Amino acid sequence: MSLSVNQTTTSSRRETIDIYRKWARYYDPAAKLYDIGFRAWEYRRQAVESLNLQKGDTVVDLCCGTGLNFSLLQKAVGLEGKIIGVDLTDAMLEQARKRVEKQGWTNVDIVQADAVSFQFPPGVDGIISTYALTLIPEFDRVILNGCQALLPGKRWVILDLKVPSNKLAWFAPLLSFLFMRPFGAKLSMATRHPWESIDKYLKNTSLSELYGGFVYIAVGKQWQDSC
Repeated sequence: MSLSVNQTTTSSRRETIDIYRKWARYYDPAAKLYDIGFRAWEYRRQAVESLNLQKGDTVVDLCCGTGLNFSLLQKAVGLEGKIIGVDLTDAMLEQARKRVEKQGWTNVDIVQADAVSFQFPPGVDGIISTYALTLIPEFDRVILNGCQALLPGKRWVILDLKVPSNKLAWFAPLLSFLFMRPFGAKLSMATRHPWESIDKYLKNTSLSELYGGFVYIAVGKQWQDSC
């Protein structure tokens, strides 16, 4: 008997939760290794800078994981600003809470929610998602929902992985097996192009390809007639 779309999606969510529950305690050390080999931290910094946040702004960090973006976002919005960290997995958010408590940040809200059903607060100044949206089949709906919550002139930024449109695409299966599959990503997800939804719903969009085209930063700006 074949599974319905809803059953398949539910199974995928459970699989993602199970994977990241196992990885939660080791995610930050693993991220440091990725920083060395793939400049992952530098790309996070570039993505946060692309938000063009100001002191006092409110930003949503969607699929925030253990909160690796929080320190960069704190520098951007200041203690007078607000960070809303959203993630599906309880164990990852527990690590994010520990990070917040250790740093003494009082302006971070932690929310456990599915990105697809998350109710964005109205009037936010920025939305960012790093290395996550490609995992979500309904990424287009997520981006539209976020677009509708952005204030005019504010930005949606995605940092994620893709298959290069050059000769390096030959290495995609190997890299996927070695570095992406442990975190639930599959090469079949390469057909998902969240940057196209950024281009569809927002204005003044840009797409920057990094690391030979395996990484990208997509940026879109909200205008009153965008969504």
